[in-house]
This record gives sequence, structure tokens and C-alpha cells, in this order.
Amino acid sequence: MKPDQNKINYFLERGFLISPDLLEGAFDNSNLLNNLQKNVETNEKPMVINQDLFNVVSNKTKLNINWIDFEKSKSFSEKGRDTKIYNTFLDILNYNISDEKKQEVKQIIEEIREAPEKVVIEREKEISDNNILILKNYQEVNKKREVQDFVSYFKARYEGIKKILLNRVELQNAVSISRLKSITEKQEVSLIGMISSKSKTKNDNIIISLEDPTGSINILINKSKPELIEIADDLVLDEVIGIKGVLSENIIFINNLFFPDITEIKPKKAKDEGYAVFASDIHLGLKNFLAEDFINFIKWLNLEYGTDEQKEIAKKVKYLFLVGDLVEGVGVYPGQENDLLIKDIYEQYRALAEILSKVPKSIKMIICAGNHDAVRVAEPQPILDKKIAKSIYDLENVTVVTNPSLVNIHASKDFLGFNILLYHGFSMAYYADVVNSIRTAGGQDRADLIMKFFLQRRHFAPTHASNTYIPDPEQDFMLIDKTPDFLVTGHIHKVSTANYKGVTCLNCSCWASISEAQEKRGLNPDPSKPILVNLKTRDISVLNFSK
Repeated sequence: MKPDQNKINYFLERGFLISPDLLEGAFDNSNLLNNLQKNVETNEKPMVINQDLFNVVSNKTKLNINWIDFEKSKSFSEKGRDTKIYNTFLDILNYNISDEKKQEVKQIIEEIREAPEKVVIEREKEISDNNILILKNYQEVNKKREVQDFVSYFKARYEGIKKILLNRVELQNAVSISRLKSITEKQEVSLIGMISSKSKTKNDNIIISLEDPTGSINILINKSKPELIEIADDLVLDEVIGIKGVLSENIIFINNLFFPDITEIKPKKAKDEGYAVFASDIHLGLKNFLAEDFINFIKWLNLEYGTDEQKEIAKKVKYLFLVGDLVEGVGVYPGQENDLLIKDIYEQYRALAEILSKVPKSIKMIICAGNHDAVRVAEPQPILDKKIAKSIYDLENVTVVTNPSLVNIHASKDFLGFNILLYHGFSMAYYADVVNSIRTAGGQDRADLIMKFFLQRRHFAPTHASNTYIPDPEQDFMLIDKTPDFLVTGHIHKVSTANYKGVTCLNCSCWASISEAQEKRGLNPDPSKPILVNLKTRDISVLNFSK
């Protein structure tokens, strides 16, 4: 049947496309347009109206849905890649969903919203029980860095976090700073900007300079708003926030402040019982390396150490994560040679590989670098040097990823698997010191609060001075653009477990007793305590191999 060109033109002029399946049927142009304009109450709208959407629009009085997500799911369905997501959207639109399933559907939509297309495609394939899928791995750009790269890097961060903040209802009408000139005095406005300075006035008000690509403006938090003052005390330079306030004489008096915080998720649980173990900061090569403790840990994985009950658990371990500082390294800090038992970096990795070769081949090891490893210190860190750490790469059950990275484990046809976000944690000491609420609560002893800070800011190092970094003009790889199931860190040698909005937050223990260098850094080690997670129940246990 030849398409009705008049109908096509009618809707095209009004910002809608009509799919061929809908053109085959009969409908009234004006009634459909009226329903579309009445029902679609967002700034964004569906690009293409098909028969499914026509049926919904004809029967519903109001639609509130993210049309970008809807279009993406429809595209997957039409290409034969994934029909479940599209059908889930239709269920929501038609309200064919029970109350008890609403939270589950919300999580599914959040998964799809954040997941890259390749992940959805991969999950259609046959996947083994202990499959490892790397969702996000840093790809180094080999080029000379120039001043403009730093500008582009911060702009990429701003745009990435702005996109997250715009999902908040309160900020959907946010304007650029340059547009404030055309806004009437005493009018409420909302902005999204990056903090360039923060100070206290003599009257104990807080003034923040906020900037975006179009300009900058000062915002003021009055001491009469103690709840906002408390929040503002924890603000750090270069982080991106959203604000609502009243414009007056080229300054905005804040009424509310918004972070790009993660959304609450429902913790996923595997259908079969299996375990993942998390450890970091082995520091092999250091005189203070607790070799006996670490070897006993490996023996436990081989069912050669521990009680019968502990050995039964060891049988079900499927994954071992080692989150950076595998070896002590060489030349990391002045005078380090005095602390070394093994002074050759190649030998350090060979000795570690010899121990790790005893890990059962049924256990998949996922390894990333830390600031002591054979890789540049600047973050994001690429994978371990393949020449220096060749002995690690020779192990058949090892997957080496970047720092940070996002890894999916334990996926199957009927289970999405767990998304594990790994970051060794070089910036953690900085935020333990400069964020007021973390410092007063215990500083580096409160890894749980530092990880919460990362998730609220959606970034591992928002402040320019908090880490050494390589500016990528295309993206900011330290940005947390996807909500993980697990956030796993290390670096500060302190074991910690917590939950934040459904995300399991784990900071791993170390395998070295305190040294003079660590003491100077304010570390208070809690060594030889790997973290065990039951993937079926999400129960967490801290094992203790300390002598």
C-alpha cells in the first residue's frame, strides 16, 4: 500500500514521524495530534508513532515516560536484539503491572537507561555461569596533551554530569548562566554548574562561584538555612551541582542544592549459590608483606586451610578480585629501597604469579592496577604493563582490567549478572581530609563515607588536586555514569563494608603490616581480611587470616 503522503506531511510539520504499520490503518489526524499533545507532557517526545504507541495514546489521559529510553528499546526490538525491554515499556504504558513488580521494573529501566548497547547485545548470547564481561575499560589516547585538552576534559565532565542532573524534576528547567541576563529580578531560577571557588563571609554565609560553558555567577547560602550550610560545608572544588534559588542583583540566593546522586536500586541476587572474594594491596616485595597470611588464604581457596565449614564455602568461590597494588613497586616514594625485600619489579610480579598460580583454575581472577604497580600513576590507569607483568598475563584464569573499570560477572540467559565497579582509590585520602563530615567522622578510617561521597558526586576525583590525571578531551573516565551493583575500592588498607541506596560498597583489606611510610600517610592497616560475598543472598563476611 502506498503511504498517505498527506498524513506523513501533517505530522512531520508538527514534529512527529508516523511508522508504516500505523499508516496502514485509518485514524483521524486532528484527534491523534490532540491526544499526542495532551498526553506527552515532557520537553522530549517520541520520535516515531507506531501502532503500539497509537493504541496507548488513544486510551490514556497522561503519559510520563523517558522517550529516549522508549525509542532505544523499540530500536532493539525492531532489530531483533531484545524484545523484553520494549514489552516492559508497553506494560508500563498500559499499566499492566502489579504493585509488587513496580520496583523491579524501575530497576530494569534504570539498567537499560544506563547500559551501553553492546551490553544488551551480549546478554542475548549464551553465557556461562562464571562469565566475565568487561563493560567499561579505559582506552588510552596516545597523543601529546595540550592546554585545550584540559578545557575539553572538564567540559566533557560537566556535560556528563549535567545529563544526569537533568533527569531530576527540579532541574528540568535549568538555564545557562548567560541567560540570567534576560531573567527578571526576584525570579526563581535553576542552574547546573561547576564550583570554581567557595568561601565564608564574615557573617558565616557561604559564597560559591558557579560556572558553566557560558559564564559564571556567585551563589549565596545564608546561615539562616543550617541544613544547606551543612551540605555546603562538604562541597569541593570542581564538582558539578544543581541549584535552585532567587536571582537578585547578579547573585543567586540558594533555596535548594542537588547532587547527581545515584538512584535507589533493588539489590540483585543470583539464583544459584556462589561466592566472590575481594582483596587488594598485596604489596608483594615489601619487607612487611604478610606472606604466611596470604599463602594461607590461597591454601583456603584450595581447600587446604580452615575448618570443614570454611572449606565447603571455598568450594563455591567463583571469582577473586584483586583491586590494585599487587606488588610494592620500585621508586614509588623516596627511600623505598630500604623497605623492599625484593628490589626488582620483574621479580616482584614473578613471585606474585607463582603464588596466584595455585589459585584453582575454576576461580576467575579479575585484577586492576594501583599506584604501586607497573603502570603510570596518573589516572585513569591502563592495564598492567604486559612486559613487566608478563607472568601475571600468563596465568590462564586472569582478566586484567583498567583502574577504574566496570565488570559484569555471573550473568546468564535469565540473570543480568552483577556490575562490579572497581577503583583502587588513590583520591580517597584527599577526600578523607577535605570533606568536613568525613574528616570529623574518622577520615581514612571511614572508607564507607568516602565511597558514599563518590556515588553522590558520580565521580572518583571531582577536584583538580585530588589525583594526578590524564585529560581525555573526549570523556572523563573517572565519571560514574552507570550505577553499579558493587563499588569496590582499596588503597587505604582498611576493610569496610556498607550499603548505599542498594549498592554494596566494599573497601578491601591489605596484606602488609604497617610501615614507616604508611604511618606517615596516616594509614591504620587492618590486614589479611578478604571480603566474601554470597552472590545468592548478598550476605557479606569478612574472613581473617591474620596471625
